[in-house]
Parts: sequence; C-alpha cells; structure tokens
Amino acid sequence: MKWVYLFSAGLLEITWAITMKYSEGFSKFWPSVITVIASIASVAVLSLALKQLPLGIAYTIWTGMGIIGTAVLGALLFKEMLSPVQIACVACILLGIVGLRLSAQ
Repeated sequence: MKWVYLFSAGLLEITWAITMKYSEGFSKFWPSVITVIASIASVAVLSLALKQLPLGIAYTIWTGMGIIGTAVLGALLFKEMLSPVQIACVACILLGIVGLRLSAQ
C-alpha cells in the first residue's frame, strides 16, 4: 500500500502543478481551487507513504514524479519546448526513480 500512496501523491503533485498553470496566477477560480485541494491532498497522501518508507527515498520519488509529469505535460498541453539535453536530464531522473524503487523493495 505504501507504493500506491506514494504513486498517488506523485499524481496529485502533477495535478496541482498543471492546474496552477491553468489558474493563471490564481486568477481563475476552478483551476485555483483544484490546485489548492490537490496540493493539500498530495502532501497528506505523501505523509501516509512516509509511515512505511524512508524519507529520502519517498521524497525523491515524489518530487521526481512531479518533475517528469510536469515536464511531459508542459510540453504536451502548453507546447513548452524541451531541448535534447533537457529530455536526457528528465530521462536521468526517471532512471533514478526506477533505481530507487527497485532498491527499496
């Protein structure tokens, strides 16, 4: 269950980051509401994962998921450009997440 919590917290982090962009500086009501709810929920669910996972592993995976998800969705939804070097760096973060997950069985 700890990994489900952590994965869910990561998805919620991506959600609040993307909806923050849609909120346009908290000037749009519904995206702003979703941003606040998702950010609180993300931290709350992360705290559940931290009951059973080491802080360093869980926090790194949580933030890494946020980085990867927002980079990919930023490119897809907002047409933000990613250079080959940026893509390689995001791929390295993904590799790090996979490595941490496999080593924390």
